[in-house]
Amino acid sequence: MNLSNQLTVSRFGMAFILTIFLTLPIPYGKTIGFFVFILAALTDYWDGRLARSTGTVTAFGQLMDPLVDKVLICAAFVSFVAIHQIVPAWIVIIILTREFMVTGLRLLAANHGQVIPASRWGKHKAAWQMIVIGVILVGLAAREDLLPLLLQADTLQSFLSLHYDRYFRYVTFWLSALVAVLTVLSGSLYLWQCRHLVREAK
Repeated sequence: MNLSNQLTVSRFGMAFILTIFLTLPIPYGKTIGFFVFILAALTDYWDGRLARSTGTVTAFGQLMDPLVDKVLICAAFVSFVAIHQIVPAWIVIIILTREFMVTGLRLLAANHGQVIPASRWGKHKAAWQMIVIGVILVGLAAREDLLPLLLQADTLQSFLSLHYDRYFRYVTFWLSALVAVLTVLSGSLYLWQCRHLVREAK
């Protein structure tokens, strides 16, 4: 359990903390959740870079790094469904299905003594998921924590109902839908690349 792997595993705890701050009525919870997510994203960058620079790349890290990323991403999207479905449940189900499928492929490969590292498309997918989650968290933090400090109560409610909520939901939906398409595409490529493992498992 070297330092890079410790950073990887720490994201499990961050995913749990993120869910708490996003779904519970905690003062400035959305803003804190945003910074927790940024911290998790930074550990995702540094664990891989540290492992490569120190020559401590391990099979555990190659397996756990994408798995922990999935836990973090799924925690965020499930939380978005819990927050008045700002991301539609059907989009989140598509994303979860792909992540479980790829995890199953990795476990199948592990049974054959193989490790499936993250592919280029998988990394692109993860990067865009992180970006979209970050954008949504900024929007939530602005709505729940920043705007109440800047606007009076009657002006705030009018602004949210007439302007902010409409455009925020519109942007959130289309960003999430585009990520879902990319998620399905990368998952299909994984399935095609690992088709020999599926055949051997029959």
